[in-house]
Amino acid sequence: MRTVAFAFALLTAPLSAAAWEFSPVPICTLFHQDADVAVMVTYDPATGEYAIQLSREDGWPDAAVFSMRFEGQRGLTISTTRHVIEAEDTRTLTVRDRGFGNVLNGLNFNQRAVAVLGNLEVPVSLDGAAPAVEEFRACPTDQFVRSTWTAAIQAS
Repeated sequence: MRTVAFAFALLTAPLSAAAWEFSPVPICTLFHQDADVAVMVTYDPATGEYAIQLSREDGWPDAAVFSMRFEGQRGLTISTTRHVIEAEDTRTLTVRDRGFGNVLNGLNFNQRAVAVLGNLEVPVSLDGAAPAVEEFRACPTDQFVRSTWTAAIQAS
């Protein structure tokens, strides 16, 4: 739940530019605020788990399949039925997995991503994403302090 609150806080905070940003602390984090959506990709070395969270003020509809369509030189579409939208706060959609190569490649090598859930399509600009994605890929995972988010995941 803290991660959702963090993502929503970043979504609603004023930003000077719509840049892709990387942070290695407390876990590897890639963040981007677009016009209608905030995107946060994380990797927690303690669990070996990647997550992508997409937060939007108008929330997400209920649908069985979530897809990300990457448009550009290396276009591809990936889909899952394992997405989660919290019932009490539908503003953030989360997908977790142990492998994120296709997501990272999609973000790195294309011009636009489109999050698709039911009839809703939410575009995300990938301008400037490549350098931040490369930093994310090179994140020094052996230097991290265990975060409270990691402890909360392991407790559940």
